[in-house]
Amino acid sequence: MPNTQSAKKRIRQDAVKHSRNLWRKRRIKDQIKSFLTAVHDQNPAAAQEEYRKTCGLLDKIACTGTIHRNTAARRKSRLSRRLAEMKKPKS
Repeated sequence: MPNTQSAKKRIRQDAVKHSRNLWRKRRIKDQIKSFLTAVHDQNPAAAQEEYRKTCGLLDKIACTGTIHRNTAARRKSRLSRRLAEMKKPKS
């Protein structure tokens, strides 16, 4: 239990930050899921649009510190590889 006013305030602030970070991570997961759905449906136009939205969201959330910028870059790279494989003609 916190004894000082500053410790009590820190707990309140941490709770707000924690819920905000969870919300941001949930947005990332939902956006990636919509991208993967478009890829699974073999819809290049929709997949390209969802990829664009996903990259923007990852960059925006990486700026806030919720996820590391290298994590965002790694996820974007993996998603772009998925998109490229889907667009590549089958041989």
